[in-house]
Amino acid sequence: MNVKISKSLGLVAVLYFTANFNAQSTATDTISREQKIEEVVMIGYGTQKKSNVTGAISSLKASDIEDIPTGRPEQVLQGRAAGVSVISNSGQPGSAATVRVRGITSFGAGSNDPLWVVDGIVVDNIEWLNQADIEGMEILKDGASAAIYGVSAAKGVILITTKKGAKGKLNLNYNGFFGVGTAARKLDLLNASQYGTIMNEASVNDGGSAIFANPGSLGMGTDWQDVIFNSAQRQSHEFSISGGSDKSTFFTSFGYYDQEGIVMRDISNYKRINARFNSTHKIFEFLTVGQTFAYTHKKSAGINANGEFGGPLSSAINLDPTTPILVNSISQQPFPSDYSNQYIIKDPKTGMPFGISHYVNQEMSNPLAFQQTQLGRYNWGDDFVGNVFADLKFLDHFNFKTTVNGKLSYWGQQGFTPLFYLSPSYKNDTFNSLFRQTDKKFEWSTENTITYQNKFGGHNLSVLLGQGYYEYNISSGQNVTYTNLPVNNWEDASFNFEIPQANRSTNAWDGKETHKTSYFARIIYDYENKYLFTGTMRRDGSSKFAKAHHWGNFPAFSLGWNVSNENFWPENNVVNSFKLRGGYGVLGNDAIDDFQFANFLVPGSNYSFGDNSIHIGYAPSTLENPDLKWERTSQLNIAADFKLFKNFDLSVDVYRKKTSDILRRINIPGYLGLINNPWRNIGDMNNDGVEVSLGYKKSWDDFGISANANFGYLKNEITRLEDNKIYENFASFQSMGAVSRLQVGNPYGSFFGYQNMGIFQNQAEVDAYKNANGALIQPNAKPGDFKRLDANGDGKIDESDYVYLGNSVPKYTFGFTLNFNYKNFDLMVFAQGQAGNKIFQGLRRLDMQYANYQTSILDRWVGEGTSDSTPRMTMNDPNQNLTRMSDYYLQDGSYLRLKLVSLGYTLPKDVSRTFGANKVRFYVTGENLVTFTKYTGYDPEIAGGDTFGIDRAYYPQARTFLFGANIQF
Repeated sequence: MNVKISKSLGLVAVLYFTANFNAQSTATDTISREQKIEEVVMIGYGTQKKSNVTGAISSLKASDIEDIPTGRPEQVLQGRAAGVSVISNSGQPGSAATVRVRGITSFGAGSNDPLWVVDGIVVDNIEWLNQADIEGMEILKDGASAAIYGVSAAKGVILITTKKGAKGKLNLNYNGFFGVGTAARKLDLLNASQYGTIMNEASVNDGGSAIFANPGSLGMGTDWQDVIFNSAQRQSHEFSISGGSDKSTFFTSFGYYDQEGIVMRDISNYKRINARFNSTHKIFEFLTVGQTFAYTHKKSAGINANGEFGGPLSSAINLDPTTPILVNSISQQPFPSDYSNQYIIKDPKTGMPFGISHYVNQEMSNPLAFQQTQLGRYNWGDDFVGNVFADLKFLDHFNFKTTVNGKLSYWGQQGFTPLFYLSPSYKNDTFNSLFRQTDKKFEWSTENTITYQNKFGGHNLSVLLGQGYYEYNISSGQNVTYTNLPVNNWEDASFNFEIPQANRSTNAWDGKETHKTSYFARIIYDYENKYLFTGTMRRDGSSKFAKAHHWGNFPAFSLGWNVSNENFWPENNVVNSFKLRGGYGVLGNDAIDDFQFANFLVPGSNYSFGDNSIHIGYAPSTLENPDLKWERTSQLNIAADFKLFKNFDLSVDVYRKKTSDILRRINIPGYLGLINNPWRNIGDMNNDGVEVSLGYKKSWDDFGISANANFGYLKNEITRLEDNKIYENFASFQSMGAVSRLQVGNPYGSFFGYQNMGIFQNQAEVDAYKNANGALIQPNAKPGDFKRLDANGDGKIDESDYVYLGNSVPKYTFGFTLNFNYKNFDLMVFAQGQAGNKIFQGLRRLDMQYANYQTSILDRWVGEGTSDSTPRMTMNDPNQNLTRMSDYYLQDGSYLRLKLVSLGYTLPKDVSRTFGANKVRFYVTGENLVTFTKYTGYDPEIAGGDTFGIDRAYYPQARTFLFGANIQF
């Protein structure tokens, strides 16, 4: 659905504020019991009353996320916290989301993923975590709140606590759903008749002859999108048991998640099982011990989720519609020789060959034939995550806690490659192969903290001292490959076959262990809940830097003033509470490869000498750089929190985040003979932003309403690159080269290319576009070609004329959640979106002259006055209309998505108690129902690690309808 996003936002805003106004005008102002309870938030190594928090922290509780049906737990953050951008990497089952806290922090050292801390355990991802086990999430966004985690916290910190047992009777819970998803949108591609007409025109324009004698007779042809898209089932089931006594409590859960992909589900699917056991035990009045333990097994199969070089999606977009899905008579095909190879793939059901395109090949192939070559391929993983702790209270005000944390991971992949023939350029007719790889990694840490807490007079004081030791990357792996197996199908392929040693190959490796030592301290003080102060210092030592730069110091402080607690603040019904807060902190980053400050000799530079035999050679891996040092991020945050009209909560944060001495590999000449480019501290970057969160909550006898909205604005700018460089090329696309840059004075990953100034309508316009010397600026142009801007005025068009064309990272992010309940019914409506960014639509292969087009090409230039935006058809493209980056490829990436609508009904208690249940709730949910956007691709929500907004055949998110139940005993 294509509508203007401004109208969509306006409609939502009108509905939102109308609902609030009506609710306010028809009911008396009351404060619910939940609002009267003092809320406590996690702050890292402790908790704090929300009213006294001085940092920028966003919180989500279990009740906020328990009804959100996601495949990965990080996706529940999308649209629910200001300043936190969550963009799906793809709609493929099991795919991660790109999470960014207050923008892009670095562009060289590691990813920009935040630090994940689950029950005090630092982990590299949370794919292994069962969403139903989450009790709460806190996002530490600014330097002051995140500084307690020092070097690991520059990109934000997300704290997750899992559910624990409680004193009382045994509680049993079931939460599950089942649903079916489908593709929400298809591309408008040329049908066979249209395709034939366009290809004929392109050939004739280049001086050739028509390719298809009678395009009209080709009919509709094959819709390859119908071939790849399918309905996909999705289900989730979670059981938990919890309870406890005065001395011990426990929580145990078991989860199962299964999702099929909407693109060729036989080779795109994901399964996960989880188990968790948490417990605490009060040994003495002064001593409590406990543990958390989680196990996860996952198995997945996947396709190229955002890549133009092959795979079902890219093939479906680029294949010509004149090729049939199946061939029932080879002799009647226009090119029967295409089907002469003995390893041609046939349909298992009918025995007929799958159609082979004579016009579009290379990595492009019939998706159904391609699927047969991928069956049996899968990835798997096992994660064991846990900790044990002891908590000792002594001398009234002191508390000592020691914790040992660990994560043990096993993962791998397996696949069989048969002998096959998909096209003349995409085949395997030499030998088949069976491949298996296994890896393991163990990481552990120990942390010790001592806390002093006391209240005296109007003073409240908390002092924390801590120490930590961390071991990373204790890892190893191996793989094995067997070739020339006596079978040619994945079901029968096995490593049990006795094959010659020459057909076996193995590899093994060990990781490079690194370690870190940390010392940290924090003081939290307030006087009569009016004047608030938090000060933090962390000192981290990392083995990734030379001795002179081992240690980094990361200080932070924040101040707050609860103005409404002052005696001079009058009680009123407009501004019920008012708090000012602000802070400054310095954080670090050491996410580079291990020991890059040194120059090691590594194997691989083999040579022959004397008898021509091969000798193992060693060579320097890179250039030594003992001056390599910490990347630092400083952040200033100023904010205000309000409670308005007794029912509204408003928070406004303004921040500046500056990253200095950014770590990044630099390019060096190849003649130096080094294996890797060296690391250096090469750049600086700023992120300035504004965050607004608004909440509303009110209840009546049988009716309740709550609403939450958040908005984030981000301005990113690169301020320095190494050696006074102006820019570095960033993301590239096929033979087009770089389409985005890291350029001083512009945002991260900005799009750069030619600025088109319309289309030459006649030869006179081509001849009139001359330089100062009277020479044609575009000598290869013809009427119907793009007219390019000579940006530097040198009288010719080349890449030095590339100009800034737009931002790949959204400037604005927003989310809206409305909750209604009436008696036993409840309704949730959730929408989210982004704006201020461009998307590069790179769906068509540039090196394939016969690749299909979208129907927008029908608006091409065919004569004077027919088009000023879409150029003439040509295969050779002498003016490089479509083979060089320009604003032609960029579209508005703004969107507003109705992400979730859920309607639930809870059985009356007297009914549920008849079969022993405390609560029985059923619900139906629609996910990704409507997307308002101008973008013409599958999905405007496009990320992929730290590369944003490049659509290379993006696997879209499914529109899904679910039915679920929650039962508590």
